[in-house]
Amino acid sequence: MHGQQQTGAKTTRPRFPGLRQYAGVALWTLALAGCTVGPDFVRPEGVLDEVVLAPRQDPANGIPMSRAAVPFQWWNLFNDAVLTGLQRRAQAENLDLQMASERIEQSRAQLGIASSRLWPGIGVGASYTREALSEHGKFAALGAPTRPGDFWQLGFDASWEVDLWGRARRAREGAAAALEATAYDREAVRVALSAEVARTYLRLRGTQAQLDIARQNLDIARHTLRLAESRARNGVATRFETSSARAELATVKATIPELTQHRNALMNALALLLGEPPRALDGELRKAMPLPSLPARVPLGLSSELARRRPDILRAEARLHAATAAIGVAKADFYPRIGLKGRAGVEAFEAADLDSWDSRFFSVGPTVYLPIFQGGRLRQRLALNEARQKTAALAYRHTVLRAWHEVDNALEAWAAQQREHDERLVSYQQNRQALHAAERGYQQGAADYLSVLTAQRSVLASQTSLNASATGATLALVNLYKSLGGGWNPQAFGVAPSPPEHPVAIAAPATARSKAGP
Repeated sequence: MHGQQQTGAKTTRPRFPGLRQYAGVALWTLALAGCTVGPDFVRPEGVLDEVVLAPRQDPANGIPMSRAAVPFQWWNLFNDAVLTGLQRRAQAENLDLQMASERIEQSRAQLGIASSRLWPGIGVGASYTREALSEHGKFAALGAPTRPGDFWQLGFDASWEVDLWGRARRAREGAAAALEATAYDREAVRVALSAEVARTYLRLRGTQAQLDIARQNLDIARHTLRLAESRARNGVATRFETSSARAELATVKATIPELTQHRNALMNALALLLGEPPRALDGELRKAMPLPSLPARVPLGLSSELARRRPDILRAEARLHAATAAIGVAKADFYPRIGLKGRAGVEAFEAADLDSWDSRFFSVGPTVYLPIFQGGRLRQRLALNEARQKTAALAYRHTVLRAWHEVDNALEAWAAQQREHDERLVSYQQNRQALHAAERGYQQGAADYLSVLTAQRSVLASQTSLNASATGATLALVNLYKSLGGGWNPQAFGVAPSPPEHPVAIAAPATARSKAGP
């Protein structure tokens, strides 16, 4: 009959009797390898929908704001070449940003370590020993030779833990999320850096403008002192007027050293942001320049894009993802660990016999480990990771809530600064007219010096306030773009923006609205 051996014929046996069993174990293991325990991460959706990118009260003649996309290099809106150059150098040389980049490399290495657990481990080893048995030992009593001999061994070791319950996959998922969080952390540093460079530069220009104002008022005070001394020599002025003029001159002079020290400190602060030693930027920044002009229109983007524009929100989301994956790792520790171990090589008492086929050896088989009693360690580790996941979820909500407040406060500050600047300008213009009238009356003898002194101090105060409000308006715009997450490019990280909408004016000035008609 077909398939049967004849009587007395030599029976055929398979060369590898355990191969089918090993193949069955391997197939069963691979079939279970798709199981993954633990919760799957679900990206939070619908966040920041409640944010309204508009101030509560529109400025009377303010700069219009639109829903056009937020430029990641928002400082170009100031149209200041020096500021643009400082930003470019800071992005390349800032030490905090470089340290954040190195932390990314550390997280990338951690991801590589976590990913390596999915692959088998293979090693090679070799050993040589010269040994001899004791003549009084049990092996000698059984007849084993006791003379010294050599033993050579050379082989490969391999081991692989089958990821049945997704323990290694969850660990890799968590490491990938941690890498993503570290990358967003660097971009959060980049956003803060660009805002700090702009703020420090604008404060420097405002301080230099204040120095010019002080020097102009110093000239006015000197002129007034000469006028008072001339009137005193002619007998038409009192010592009170000359003493008051000298006191006013000294008061104005006293402001210059303080402003100079503040200007130097700001130049050093910019040098630190650029990774430069103190006074490295004095040569290029000491010369006074006017404050950069504000842009003609302020693009704000869409509120639905805010969660994808702010790297701190994306960082909190990635940390929540990593904490969720850690729960899966902790749950997988409750299940059996199944692995495969193998060993193959050659061994012999003589080195010349190592190349003989008869010197070969091998071993292969599965391993199983099932935790039975761990003193509550596994249960507490799971509870710890679940608590951390809840903390990460709360941190995400807190980050989103803080974003709401920062954007709203920045918008209110921007609108308030514009209204304040308009009023400060009117106050300065009126005080200048009052000073000219007081000086003419004093020269003609129709007014006393007290009115001149009062008008002069009012001009100085209003001019200082006007410069501070102009500086504050530019700083408010910087804070607005920092709150909007400007300063990095989300598209470079594969963060897709929301569907585009047509740009519409949110806070158009009153003149533009009047032209539009009813």
